[in-house]
Amino acid sequence: MSSTVLVLSYKRRTSPPTISHSFKPKPTPFSSVFSPLCFSLIFLCWVEEMKVEGKRYALFLAARDSDYVKKVYGGYFNVFVAAFGEEGERWDLYRVVDGEFPDLKDLHNYDGFVVSGSPYDAYGNDFWILELCFLLQTLDAMEKKVLGICFGHQVLCRALGGKVGKAYTGWDIGLRKVRIVKDLSACRFLEDSEEIPPFLSIIECHQDEVWEVPVGAEVIAFSDKTGVEMFTIGEHIMGIQGHPEYTPDILCNLIDRLLNNDAIERGFAEKAKLTMEIAKPDRKRWEKICRSFLKGT
Repeated sequence: MSSTVLVLSYKRRTSPPTISHSFKPKPTPFSSVFSPLCFSLIFLCWVEEMKVEGKRYALFLAARDSDYVKKVYGGYFNVFVAAFGEEGERWDLYRVVDGEFPDLKDLHNYDGFVVSGSPYDAYGNDFWILELCFLLQTLDAMEKKVLGICFGHQVLCRALGGKVGKAYTGWDIGLRKVRIVKDLSACRFLEDSEEIPPFLSIIECHQDEVWEVPVGAEVIAFSDKTGVEMFTIGEHIMGIQGHPEYTPDILCNLIDRLLNNDAIERGFAEKAKLTMEIAKPDRKRWEKICRSFLKGT
């Protein structure tokens, strides 16, 4: 089962999206005989409803909401929709980390999917991770748009035949400059790539990485820390190791939690926070890249 919501309207990047639970009235029994006028009116109403709903997307949430994100943003779902969503779209939430997955028969109803980050290992064998891998293989076979973020980037790679594991150089936390490859001709969704500078800053928080991309994949970004910062497969698969949806305050809170759990040392935490005081992430450009990929615009 899923937690389904319908995005009605919101102001981008200025406030959390205004969302309401989708509501569909129960169908009214009709006579077995329709007049042509009645049928035409019903068809026109159906067409108008489809126009109102617009495109439909789903977030596969692979992490549980932190207290901070729930208090400030209402949950990670709102963070993703604020970054990648647009007015008139429908976004559904599946908490895959808790075993919530869509029915396979419903996958064709979606225009695209986003797989979030997670504290879990993409190479782990938890049942929900294995089920997610199978689902991603299915979506790849259907050539559905799938965007993987951090853990999502890694689990996409694993599901489609690549290799992932612990990063050879350890944790990468803070702001990182990512180099975009010069030739993006294979990415038609980035036709205006002349607007993308050779380097983009992005928030990172990971200790795992992609070791080897799947057969047929193209590495389109790398950094001095991580060899595969972005990869694509055709026009329907894209993985990003960093967090284009994160704001600096979300990362700072996450750093504090990692420090309190003895996952990182204090000196390392302070250096990670310092990177965000020196510079800012290129969030607008990353959001544009992600939206262009998901929507082909």
